[in-house]
Amino acid sequence: MGRRGGKRFGNRKAGGGGGGGGNQRTQRADYEQVPKNNKLFEDYYNDLNLVDDAERDDFWTALRRDLPNSFRFTGSKGHALPVLQQLKEHYIPEITSITNNGEPVDPPTSIPWFPDQMAWQMTTSKNVVRRFPPFASFQKFLVSETTVGNISRQEVVSMIPPLLMDVKPGMTVLDLCAAPGSKAAQLIEMVHGGEEARTRKVLRQIKTEEGRDLSPDGEEIAQEIHDEEKTGDWSDDGRTTGLLIANDADYKRAHLLIHQMKRLNSPNLIVTNHDATLYPSIKLPSKQKVEGHPLQSRWLKFDRVLADVPCSGDGTCRKNVNVWKDWNPGNALGLFTTQVRILIRALQLLKVGGRVVYSTCSMNPIENEAVIASAIERCGGLPHVDLVDCSRALPELKRRNGLNRWKVIDKQGKKWESWSDVEEARSKSGSDGLGKLIEGMFPPTSKSHEMIPLDRCMRVYGHLQDTGAFFITVLEKKTEIKAKPEAESTKTESKPPIMAIVDEIEAQPTNGNHSAGLNRALDEIAPPQGHAGEEEGQSAAARQNRENAPTEAITTQKHELDDAADAEMSSKRIKFREEVDEAAPRGEEDRQVHWPPPPGAVLDITRPEFASLPKPAPPKPQQQKKKPNQPYEEPFIYLDPNHEALESIYTFYQLAARFPKSRFMVRNATGNPVKTIYYTSSLARDILIENQGRGLKFVHCGIKMFVKQDVQKEGTCPWRVQTDGLPTLEAWVGEDRVVRLWSRKTLRKLLVEMFPKVSGDGWQDLGEIGERVRDMGMGCSVLRVEKSDGEDGFSERMVLPLWRSAASLNLMLPKEDRKAMLLRIYNDDTPLMDHSKDRFKAEPTISEPVPKSPLSNGDAFVDTSEGLEQVGGALDEDVGEMLGVEGVSEDEEVEGGVRLGDGDAMVLDPGDGDGTVRGL
Repeated sequence: MGRRGGKRFGNRKAGGGGGGGGNQRTQRADYEQVPKNNKLFEDYYNDLNLVDDAERDDFWTALRRDLPNSFRFTGSKGHALPVLQQLKEHYIPEITSITNNGEPVDPPTSIPWFPDQMAWQMTTSKNVVRRFPPFASFQKFLVSETTVGNISRQEVVSMIPPLLMDVKPGMTVLDLCAAPGSKAAQLIEMVHGGEEARTRKVLRQIKTEEGRDLSPDGEEIAQEIHDEEKTGDWSDDGRTTGLLIANDADYKRAHLLIHQMKRLNSPNLIVTNHDATLYPSIKLPSKQKVEGHPLQSRWLKFDRVLADVPCSGDGTCRKNVNVWKDWNPGNALGLFTTQVRILIRALQLLKVGGRVVYSTCSMNPIENEAVIASAIERCGGLPHVDLVDCSRALPELKRRNGLNRWKVIDKQGKKWESWSDVEEARSKSGSDGLGKLIEGMFPPTSKSHEMIPLDRCMRVYGHLQDTGAFFITVLEKKTEIKAKPEAESTKTESKPPIMAIVDEIEAQPTNGNHSAGLNRALDEIAPPQGHAGEEEGQSAAARQNRENAPTEAITTQKHELDDAADAEMSSKRIKFREEVDEAAPRGEEDRQVHWPPPPGAVLDITRPEFASLPKPAPPKPQQQKKKPNQPYEEPFIYLDPNHEALESIYTFYQLAARFPKSRFMVRNATGNPVKTIYYTSSLARDILIENQGRGLKFVHCGIKMFVKQDVQKEGTCPWRVQTDGLPTLEAWVGEDRVVRLWSRKTLRKLLVEMFPKVSGDGWQDLGEIGERVRDMGMGCSVLRVEKSDGEDGFSERMVLPLWRSAASLNLMLPKEDRKAMLLRIYNDDTPLMDHSKDRFKAEPTISEPVPKSPLSNGDAFVDTSEGLEQVGGALDEDVGEMLGVEGVSEDEEVEGGVRLGDGDAMVLDPGDGDGTVRGL
């Protein structure tokens, strides 16, 4: 979890994510020059006896060393293995041949406990890496594959929590603090585990029914089909029915999360933007009405929840050197309550029998074992929530057991053995310096409840396997829970907050005016403050966390972490009536009047003592204005399955009837497919539809399946298959829009050459696909690179988008993807060639009248055999990337011109941003 806590460590909202391995930006400094000493930091952890005396020197020596570089291969197993194979067969042998000062250089090594060798790390120093050419080649490989999303840079310990969640096919999973998304990426891969193999088997079964020719399976797919026979998720024709909801409290970080996960192209992903401590319940469609019984409301419960909570992050001191100079006890103390709230909310959202994985990148027991014990106590103890013994999971991972005893250190650096010592000090000297200490921070006692087996928690330290430090605990929900109020469980006051206020109000003099006296007393004890507006359907747990915060002990001192929150809340106060015609009663001139009145006030105004008060005037109508920088998300609107756009798509691509029509949506207020059609899973669709208008902040869902463009030939489908949606759709496309390729030579030509000519004799240079594409009509098609046993063949199948224009052919891939594939498959970094530029060197002959007026923004010329035709349009994002035009997106302008091939579009600075490409 990313560092958080105290002013030096930043102050993100609760639920802001980011684990070890996230791309955190801190003040840059030379690692070797920063003094890695902090007496208070070292004394505290030495006093806790985290490790035996014999390994204490190794413990601190490791924390002072630079952290090794680590990375993970992403995507499905069949997709990731070719990239892994290239590393093992080409780059590792090159690096092992290097000697430095007579000693062999250590090559990258696989993480022994990570499944299928999909995670690696490299300990070679930067000085050695810069000196030898094989490392430069390896670096180019890493950068290339990271750019296209096949490799993810991620800290090793950050990979542990998702592996312990034990995600199975069909499960619903929630990541409460997901940004920047490294763990969420692991989870969505698990949600889709075995999907390709299951889909392939289903297609085999329907092959005879619909007369479809199925490509041969690769070795990995064949093995996965065998593995999925007994445990797979087969209910939706092999497509996964599971779902991942990834959440982050910060809107910008939520979009960073979307960017990080974009390459995984999952229709089973929803991204939300909520405070994790108050995460709202999600409604599901009601069950079918049974005769004589009303409709039964249903709410989503999760099979697995990851709570990688905000933390002080002192376990990241190997990569975040500022930990050494900035560490102080207040960082952990200020985060304890937030961490407990997140964990309790996670348990409330969990199904009975489900798992919550709680993790931090902190070594502090106040953020770890103390949070676990407090949350379990508030949820009713071990009969309701138990700790899972994970000692046999990941057997090659070296770890230490959780702590059962620890000391709590206050902001002044004083260590406390027990809560009773704190209470005694408070009774003698007051609460000065002790305001942040809470009973729940201390080790649980046997007299308060059954002893919790905290030794089942997992602690990972840097010296064990050359990693960062991390804390992980797996909890299982045994029964439904009802969490105790915060004030009752922490025992920081003898009475609930509201009763303490009532007692103090009654003690105040009223001077004979009961109404004014109560109001003045209330204002003195608890000044009127607004609360952020509660969303419709907010859970009781969310309200409870807000209403039952400790007051008597904690309000004696301002919390550092609350300063920023208070500033933010000042803009969210309850609206007050600004004008009242009648004068306020004497003594109440400065009292703010709530409008609309709270429910209690509506009842109280009927009492005799309030009869003389003026009736509140209705508020003046105000035009709602969008606040500066207020985020706005387009609505998610699903298309009618019989929509004409879907009918034309199914006809053109000959899509199988079993591919669902009810899961296509658009993101615009009109609900019409203007430029993009998205596809989601069935469960995601139900959630988006059922919770529309209920205050849930959905930021992202669905993959781009089709993008609209104008075409010049009648009968050509205006909707082309988007790269994002191709893996989901390709197996269901009919043979008329499929091109099959077997030769490595032919694929290399398509990767290196953009817009090779098909017209005339050009098709003869396209190998085994030449005749097929020559006779194919204009439009988008699926290029299937088939497995073959020949010397010039491929060991695994691939699927790529292909566009046939009037006179040329082109792979619809960005330049970065082309270069990455050339490097991976051919070890080739040949520059790309764009044939379309050659055709515009000579001035074209115009056979039709050309408009005399100059081109305006958004106009384009389309090269056809009859001449040039002026049309309008903007450049689609993927096509822009494919052509190397930087800064191109659906909502941005395109500057300058782009010349394409025969029958393709040239776009000049479109201002309408409609995202369409003309003439392709």
